Amino acid sequence: MQVTNALPTPAARDMIDAQQEYRIGPLDKLQVTVFGVPDLTTTAQVDANGNFAMPLTGPLMAAGETAESFAAKLEASLGARYIRNPQVTVLVAEAVSQQVTVDGSVVRPGQYPVIGRTTLLRTIASAGGPSEFARLQEVLVFRTVEGNRLVARFNMKDIRGGRSDDPQIFGNDVIVVGDDARRRLFRDIIQSAPLVGVFYQLVNNR
Repeated sequence: MQVTNALPTPAARDMIDAQQEYRIGPLDKLQVTVFGVPDLTTTAQVDANGNFAMPLTGPLMAAGETAESFAAKLEASLGARYIRNPQVTVLVAEAVSQQVTVDGSVVRPGQYPVIGRTTLLRTIASAGGPSEFARLQEVLVFRTVEGNRLVARFNMKDIRGGRSDDPQIFGNDVIVVGDDARRRLFRDIIQSAPLVGVFYQLVNNR
């Protein structure tokens, strides 16, 4: 895998974890089609509270639903009062609420939501920032673009100093902050030094 210092922007389908069924989140844009009723076909955004509104149904909770399960919820709402046996399809036209994985030498490794536009420094900050032994010159970002796995290397010191741009981070990205093994080894030696000194004194006092 070739390592570069830049990554292309992923498509919406690239930002969905292939190992999970995507769940709708706040601010996602949905395209809803009601078969045979073109006036009800709409594209709109889920609000910040996770509700989606369209004619006749009013606001319905969409957050946490899959496209299929939310389509079933819309069918139930429309079928209850307005349309006989409605057929509804839901597509995620724009996936805004996503997850990014932050791993390596950060304070709190894990998965974090990506809502709206965010950058590498902000995402690492959401994970508590770099740990004591982080290798700031060695920050890798893995991204899937059109089914291809790509990786780029970034230098946080250069970004913080304004010498490099702070790259945008997208859903399904994986960020790995490198570890400075030499600093960690030095810490371990220093911590063990008092024990070595005590052992030396015990041996020589016999």
